[in-house]
Amino acid sequence: MCDFVPRQFKAAKSPWGKDDQIGRLNWITDKSVEEVMSSLDYSNRYDLTVDYFMGMPSWVEAGDPPFQIWMTHTPDGNKNDNLTGASKETLNKFSYSGDAISMYTHCGTHIDTFSHYGYDGFIWNEYSVEENLGSRHWNKCGPENYPSIIGRAILLDIAKLKNTNVLRPSYGIGKQDIIDAMKAQEVSVKKGDIVLLRTGRMNYWPNHEKYSFQSPGLNIEGAEYLSELGAMIVGADNIGLEQTPSEEEGSYFPVHTYLLAEAGIPIIEVLNLEELSKERIYTMGFIAKAMPIKGATGAPLQPIIFRMK
Repeated sequence: MCDFVPRQFKAAKSPWGKDDQIGRLNWITDKSVEEVMSSLDYSNRYDLTVDYFMGMPSWVEAGDPPFQIWMTHTPDGNKNDNLTGASKETLNKFSYSGDAISMYTHCGTHIDTFSHYGYDGFIWNEYSVEENLGSRHWNKCGPENYPSIIGRAILLDIAKLKNTNVLRPSYGIGKQDIIDAMKAQEVSVKKGDIVLLRTGRMNYWPNHEKYSFQSPGLNIEGAEYLSELGAMIVGADNIGLEQTPSEEEGSYFPVHTYLLAEAGIPIIEVLNLEELSKERIYTMGFIAKAMPIKGATGAPLQPIIFRMK
């Protein structure tokens, strides 16, 4: 097991030094990448990403914007407005289309950065609002600092463990659930693993009401146990990884604050784990890269999964 990170309710100082901004992602090394890449079966691959579209479920309960897309140029509009100053013949010949998007950075399949949650104005590695928050974004811990994520992933299919397609609303995944799932699947979580939790909520996608509210998910006991086991990243198929609403009085997202601010463990949300579950793929290679949006608290992520030899 890994050295246990006790819960202190305050942002932790990084064991990787005063300049660290990536937490346990420091465990990704040339050696660890080589070990994973050499063990993959490239004939079998799976994409865990959801599509982005108007009306998709997203976290809007705190007033954050949903996903929006609109055309900025259309072939007919380009001809009628002639914004480029091209000849009529050119405009008729070449059909020009363009578009733009707007969204909350925690929309769709994405990874949370350490600036997303903290305590008392401090985030991971004791970076403070006073010294490290700019006018537009944090100047520390943005996804542009994250390396390419290449590691061994373990799927813990909690819904299947409970003999259901979807865990009941607000079910809290705790330590015993994790132990039981590892035993049933004959897998173990080791230092540096990416742990993926299946609640079955993706069966409700894209119904916003069913997918987003009263979500089953990881509780603080389960989060502490995964930290103790050595999880490098924790992800899930639900809207916010953790059980909602929280069972902890006075703390509405205790798992986020613990994993991000204290344990140095990034979070991945809105993963489509259904195909892996159906094929009973529990140990796999995981490859992904966060969109390098400088200073963002989260960023889109496209994880590609490979079977292991």
